[in-house]
Amino acid sequence: MKISIDPGKLAPVLAAIYRAWVATLRFETHGSLDEILKRRQDRKPLVLALWHGEIFPVTGFGHTISSDLVTFVSQSRDGEVIARIIERLGHVTVRGSSSRGGVKALLQAVRIMAEQHRMGVFTVDGPRGPRHKPKGGVIYLAQKAGAAIVPLRAYPERAKVFTKSWDHFVLPMPFSRCPVYVGKPMEVTDEKLTETVLARELERLEQRMLALGPQEPESAR
Repeated sequence: MKISIDPGKLAPVLAAIYRAWVATLRFETHGSLDEILKRRQDRKPLVLALWHGEIFPVTGFGHTISSDLVTFVSQSRDGEVIARIIERLGHVTVRGSSSRGGVKALLQAVRIMAEQHRMGVFTVDGPRGPRHKPKGGVIYLAQKAGAAIVPLRAYPERAKVFTKSWDHFVLPMPFSRCPVYVGKPMEVTDEKLTETVLARELERLEQRMLALGPQEPESAR
């Protein structure tokens, strides 16, 4: 998608629409939210992990519980609009992705998490996929920041799913019931992240993300 409008002019309007849209959603929380809030109270660092296609409902849910977030946004022109919107919601952004500026963004996020006590937010299969295949950045971030990774999933009851987009972007309909599943924090290894170790950690995260939802027994969350 190419956006030709000046981001400075477009972002305030889209941010207002987003706030109003999210305010209509009826979020229902399942899983380990109390544990996450306790870790926040104890000032333990966290990274929230979500799939790119669920960014609309999960970000909306996150905004209802905290604005102390630092979010990764790509360096593209479209990313500039997204960054402006996120910043208007009270979050901090760092610009970079697996395809461009990723290392600099990771180091900047680690510093912000430590200095401002913010949670990291990572779309683990973004910005271009493959869908539901985590990339290494989230593991590097968690290890450098000494943070646990918290998987998050959203399952809006009524939604438009854009199946022609690589991420199957989920747009919840206004006034929809929206169950959100919060996984137990995943502690990452302190081993050197060789190719083998990184692949193992990504497989652990992928399985946790895919298992998180209404199909999972409550006792396993």
